Amino acid sequence: MIEVEGLKISYGAAGRLIEAVNEVGFSIDSGDSLALIGPSGCGKTSILFAIAGLVKPDAGNLSIAGERVDGIRRDAALILQNAGLLPWKTVWENANMSLRLSHRYPAENAAAVLEELGLAEFRDRFPAELSEGMKRRVGIARALSISPSVMLMDEPLASLDAITQERIQNLFLELWKQRGFTMVFVTHDIEEAVFLGQRIIVLSKRPAQIKAVVENPQMGELDYRESKEFHRLVIELRAVMQR
Repeated sequence: MIEVEGLKISYGAAGRLIEAVNEVGFSIDSGDSLALIGPSGCGKTSILFAIAGLVKPDAGNLSIAGERVDGIRRDAALILQNAGLLPWKTVWENANMSLRLSHRYPAENAAAVLEELGLAEFRDRFPAELSEGMKRRVGIARALSISPSVMLMDEPLASLDAITQERIQNLFLELWKQRGFTMVFVTHDIEEAVFLGQRIIVLSKRPAQIKAVVENPQMGELDYRESKEFHRLVIELRAVMQR
């Protein structure tokens, strides 16, 4: 379980302090999925980075599986907007990087993940030789190689075309169902939030506060996008965000 209580985050120095997050609290059970959505610059990424241990909050409590978050955790993986690949390293080297940094072996785990994601034949290619969709899959492979119990994602499909977005959303859904990790992701895409989030938290403009919580118990199947409930929730979320 991830628990967030009374979270406050600000940036800058005295006199130029920017308050990013103000008194945000929520919890998510192990193996569940949570989407954070809201206006640009509202503090979504700050919340995600605090859960990842990359940002130290000014106040509040953060815990994963009952342990206080105090620095980067080895059981949590983070996927960024641009996949964060090193251009001078191959697909194999990029996918294996998390294992090396966390001193977790064997590296065969990364090889198995590349196979699972259809990237094995490209292991010796460099990022410049890959499509944007394949780069994102390499970023996913790097995250999965450490077998995380928590998957954190900061707009991982931003700037992709609609068809590629849907394919990778489908991939995330299948991986989440198969591997059982807890998934928390930031997105600007209302349909993505409804497709992948069991619960959707709508945040206000900065400083972020919780504006609404929308439950989405029917998500979980690839054909959910075609259902009446999916479209109803998309309309509901759009209305909430426009208030």
